Amino acid sequence: MKLVITFHAQQRMDQYGITLEQIRTAIQRGSKIPQTEGFLVTYTYISVAYRVEGDYCIVKTVMING
Repeated sequence: MKLVITFHAQQRMDQYGITLEQIRTAIQRGSKIPQTEGFLVTYTYISVAYRVEGDYCIVKTVMING
């Protein structure tokens, strides 16, 4: 699956020092909660909100837990 990072998600990644690899790992291994438009996944200390469109995983935002 190909990742697409929105402008907002990129800003949050830069702000919190979260890498693309951390996002990929969270999506693959994290605990997924269905949302209205997509999923919220939590893995270690980060959460990622994303939706799936065909072969693409659109990352909407990234958050630090706690």
